[in-house]
Amino acid sequence: MGLAVARHLVLTRPGCEVTVLEKESDIALHQTSHNSGVVHAGLYYQPGSLKATLCRRGGALMKEFCVAEGLAYEECGKLVVALNGDEAVRLGAIHERAKKNGVPGLKLIQYTEMKEIEPHVEGILALHSPHSAIVDYGAVARAVAEQVRANGGHIVCGFSVKAIRQTEEVFVESSEGPELRFDRLVICAGLYSDRVADMAGDGDNPRVIPFRGEYYRLKPERSHLVRGMIYPVPDPRFPFLGVHFTRNVSGAVDVGPNAVLALAREGYTWGDVNLRDIAETVSWPGFWTVARKYWKTCISEVAGSLIKERFVTLARAYVPEVTSADVVRAGAGVRAQAVDRGGNLVDDFVINRRGLILAIRNAPSPAATASMAIAEHICKEID
Repeated sequence: MGLAVARHLVLTRPGCEVTVLEKESDIALHQTSHNSGVVHAGLYYQPGSLKATLCRRGGALMKEFCVAEGLAYEECGKLVVALNGDEAVRLGAIHERAKKNGVPGLKLIQYTEMKEIEPHVEGILALHSPHSAIVDYGAVARAVAEQVRANGGHIVCGFSVKAIRQTEEVFVESSEGPELRFDRLVICAGLYSDRVADMAGDGDNPRVIPFRGEYYRLKPERSHLVRGMIYPVPDPRFPFLGVHFTRNVSGAVDVGPNAVLALAREGYTWGDVNLRDIAETVSWPGFWTVARKYWKTCISEVAGSLIKERFVTLARAYVPEVTSADVVRAGAGVRAQAVDRGGNLVDDFVINRRGLILAIRNAPSPAATASMAIAEHICKEID
């Protein structure tokens, strides 16, 4: 999103000097390149919410950008599959919501038609979204960065923000190097969005609680079991979607993710431990409210992380032919899950203004899909 904002500024504000500050040695090394690569169509989101409006606009802009830049963009389609009667009722409600969001081509389909689209799937009813797509967001970010540079923008890597102060201008201090001065500042700090916003005077609420999502991958000889994407019907009782199947642009099929509490904000494995990150998580009052509410789910997710067969059992509900021998461990990503002081999981985009500073405090999925539309929205706020 930070790169998308910079691109929108350099393309629409001639003469505007734009600088992107990145703490890593290169761009897109964390959430951007560790997600599933899905361009969401906008099925689930509350009509009229920022998520709904920016997802639809952002998806169109993402497709336009990828086609123009020659990047992989595949409308492989998605099936949201109901396994029982209760899920079928919820699926009908999702269908109505998605229609209100203007999602094109949707169709509720019965078993026979499901099998024509995904021959190995099982379920009693499905919602087919033919225009749901897949991309490589790391490649997208690199192409966006090239446009930023080509239009006079600057990208400074290795700049870890230490302090921010605001007078008639904004001053940003790095752990290493000189203090920089700007007329405006937009905070798109991902897993550290709360820390950097707090530096800018926006407070510590909501707090980022990191959840790791782990993936398995179908072995190449078994990837034919899934042609596109197979998703479960969301259960409103639980905060995360659950295990599903996603084909990526390389042709591989990923299975997952789960959702386990990460022991570091960049905790991609159980061995990644950061004591400061743990202390910030457990000292947050909202964390304990979430833990008490979802403790059974947390235990189940940890079990799925540690026991391969349990993980595969969840996936087998949708594609029964999948066995433990068919999958190998793949990568993992970390969600920047915003939790407010009262223990509520913050669901919509949250963008706060503090004088000359705009802070993106929460940008859950479909933030990657919507990134270019979010950039338009933010630049209007800057005006």
